[in-house]
Amino acid sequence: MEIAFYLAGLIAVAATIRVITHTNPVHALLYLIVSLLAISAVFFSLGAYFAAALEIIVYAGAIMVLFVFVVMMLNLGNVQQQERDWMKPTVWIGPGLLSLALLVVLIVAIRSVSDQGISGEMVDAKAVGISLFGPYVLAVELASMLLLAGLVVAFHIGREHKPGEVLSNAPASGEMARRKSEEQA
Repeated sequence: MEIAFYLAGLIAVAATIRVITHTNPVHALLYLIVSLLAISAVFFSLGAYFAAALEIIVYAGAIMVLFVFVVMMLNLGNVQQQERDWMKPTVWIGPGLLSLALLVVLIVAIRSVSDQGISGEMVDAKAVGISLFGPYVLAVELASMLLLAGLVVAFHIGREHKPGEVLSNAPASGEMARRKSEEQA
């Protein structure tokens, strides 16, 4: 399992470097998914099976879907052409190769385990929840508020502003006066 730890760590570092250096946000998200899967493989090789499963379910699943949604929401260009560009093999070859290498590492690591199985202490979800939300409840809540604030800021920064566009749902003051005069007539 030690070789799996180092190989998964190497894949995580390589994928994370690609996340930082890539200019296209969708491509960077693909590498981020590979990086999160590699980190879960590191957790698995260390014997933290529950943390590895949470890494896949929460981060590679839910959080990445949110990131993809935000990127798609903020992307206001030619959607059809961009979707065609994202389906080209050059986009998927890097994350695909890193994912394949990670899969090979995990298969070799699992097959190299002796017939006795993997030894480890079973930790249930309740114990993880108590240890996480007990002393660190304020930090968890602050992190969630920070993520929400980042989402709102990204939406407002990436939004296209047109001249004369009002950012609220309330009618403009001139339109409000016109409506009142129409109602009185």
